[in-house]
Amino acid sequence: MMKLAVLAAAASSAAAFAPAQQGRLSTAVNGYENELGVIAPTGFFDPLGFTDGIDQEKFDQYRTAELKHGRVAQLAVIGYITPEIFRWGFDIAPGIPCADVPNGVAAINAIPALGWAQIIFAIGAVDVRGWLGDFDIGKPDLKGKEEERALQELQHGRLAMLAILELLRHDSQNFVSPGFDGYDNMITGLPFIYGN
Repeated sequence: MMKLAVLAAAASSAAAFAPAQQGRLSTAVNGYENELGVIAPTGFFDPLGFTDGIDQEKFDQYRTAELKHGRVAQLAVIGYITPEIFRWGFDIAPGIPCADVPNGVAAINAIPALGWAQIIFAIGAVDVRGWLGDFDIGKPDLKGKEEERALQELQHGRLAMLAILELLRHDSQNFVSPGFDGYDNMITGLPFIYGN
């Protein structure tokens, strides 16, 4: 009996060091695994379960929102980087030239209330009314490449959403603790834009 107990204890302790069985994770969720934007290596990525139990119409609303946020993020990244190398020659408000407005997060306090009202009105006019219109100039000829270009736009938007978050994080940290990273300029990977 004692030998059996020792043998059982030895077997159970040996099993503790054996590799654990890992279950396979499925990327097939709610039938959206074949939608545009599902790419390797992540597959269908929905860690918070936003698509659990939704229909195709709701999924399309989410995808439209993702595209819209991606487009806004692309513009935000360009808008964040451009003042590092170019300044407009007009006044953003009476007596405040664009050249005097600091870059990034520091600009929040430098723009007067009238300036913020203009910005919010312009964004609202474009978003709600579409006042800028739909122009034929600059549209590429996509014959046969519509799906490929749509996937590229989705990927670029996703990258831009991450990029603007990192720009804001980095700039906010530099605003609170100037020079924390030891660099004089916000964009450190492209020294040629500063004439270096």
